[in-house]
Amino acid sequence: MSVSAVAADRSLCAPLPVLGRDVLVPLVTGGEVDYAALDYAASAPTLQRVWDDVAGYAPYYGSVHRGAGYLSQLSTDLFENSRATIAGFLGCRADDQVVFTRSTTDSLNLLAAALPRDTEVFVFETEHHASLLPWEQRADTAVTYLNAPRTPQQAVETLEKALAGRAAGTGPALVCVTGASNVTGELWPVRELAAAAHAHGARIVLDAAQLAPHHPVDIATLDVDWVAFSGHKLYAPFGAGVLAGRADWLQAAEPYLAGGGASRKVSRRADGGVDVEWHTTAARHEAGSPNVIGAYSIASACQALTEAGFDSLVAREQALIARLREGLAEVPEVKVLSLFGDDAPRVGVLSFVIEGWNSSHFAAALSAEYGIGVRDGLFCAHPLVRTLLGSEPQEPGECGAPEAAPGERSLNAIRVSFGAGTPDEHVERFVRAVKELVADGARWNYRTEDGRCVPDTSA
Repeated sequence: MSVSAVAADRSLCAPLPVLGRDVLVPLVTGGEVDYAALDYAASAPTLQRVWDDVAGYAPYYGSVHRGAGYLSQLSTDLFENSRATIAGFLGCRADDQVVFTRSTTDSLNLLAAALPRDTEVFVFETEHHASLLPWEQRADTAVTYLNAPRTPQQAVETLEKALAGRAAGTGPALVCVTGASNVTGELWPVRELAAAAHAHGARIVLDAAQLAPHHPVDIATLDVDWVAFSGHKLYAPFGAGVLAGRADWLQAAEPYLAGGGASRKVSRRADGGVDVEWHTTAARHEAGSPNVIGAYSIASACQALTEAGFDSLVAREQALIARLREGLAEVPEVKVLSLFGDDAPRVGVLSFVIEGWNSSHFAAALSAEYGIGVRDGLFCAHPLVRTLLGSEPQEPGECGAPEAAPGERSLNAIRVSFGAGTPDEHVERFVRAVKELVADGARWNYRTEDGRCVPDTSA
């Protein structure tokens, strides 16, 4: 049996086949190995099911909405049916809207632009930058940053105290919280935080970028007002995202983008100006030609995850997490980063540092010598990683880039992440590689190039 056939056979251990499962990558030490993609938290591999569905539709691609031709009509139906599929996947309420965006970042910036005047936003410092940064773009919006909690209960108590401290008769309030940390993988008490928010008259938006690929997300059950997530985390390529939830603030806001599709009627005034009547549906914030294939790919991924069954997917992922944690626990030099402690429930995302190693150097060795792709850096969650590493908040750093040469202390960590397309062998290879590198060191020399550690091939 060929190496590629062996790789393909091993991939059958994963419940949902993904593209790239049989890709071979070269090793600096010689030979090739099937690539172990363990960076799902950044972008998950595309499901084979999604790719096949998109390929089947591609010959029928056409402009959506207002087109009289058959392909336009078909594409419009596909686009709107995708919206309905995603609404079902999220457990949307009857009057909720599903708005297509470019990503989680785009979704939360859209919501930030739609906030009523004088809204106060409450957000934990532990958030990804996508949900930490959009709110201050509005001069009329006040933002309260909450310190990192050390238990789920402390998170609820911290929020309740902050909301209770608001002056009576103040404007609207919004709480923004992640469902699962993109750094530690830990699950947040979303339902309890939603209850606290609503008890104090605030609304809540859930950043489900890391939660939706691993766990069911039900808007009604969690009692959140909005959910935001990205297709590229959910095994769907083509740059699309979703903001789903309550329609009133979205309908009352100016369109996120001004242009065709968002407008129902445009007419000239007698004084030479232009009057515009905007849509009140999701189209209000979807100006321009929509990303039909991106929307369809998300809907296809939602169907695939639903059909596979989250109960079995979660059970298998928990077994992989247990194996990973057991393996790392056998290496005393490894420190796993955590807010809520070892017993906290989590998804397949885990970050750590290794005594004596620069994280970029270690990640480079995993790639070059073992064919394993992980992430190193601050993971676009600088305040959280600094808190977990015990550094000062003002210490400088760039997302994804180390700040020191190999072997020197730097403010960055290593993140391993996986999901429904990960073969057991990839996790086993990762654990074995960590043990070997810590025990024996790298087998190759590395140098710093453009701020990153890379194999030195000059010799």
